[in-house]
Amino acid sequence: MMNIVKSMVWVLLLLSAAQASANPAPWYQWRSKLTGELVCWQTSPGQGWEKATGPYKDPHCAYLIRYK
Repeated sequence: MMNIVKSMVWVLLLLSAAQASANPAPWYQWRSKLTGELVCWQTSPGQGWEKATGPYKDPHCAYLIRYK
């Protein structure tokens, strides 16, 4: 019984370590279809918005992510 508990603890530790090394979600510039206004968000602000540029590393949409 104790070996099962130890094994489960190790599995949980490994899974949490894998999650801790994950990258944050990228940021995108979104353009309003109505006014043309640009905002920098990770997800769509809703209907009426389209993805303009991105992905970016930061919440100011200043640093583009360059993929190899």
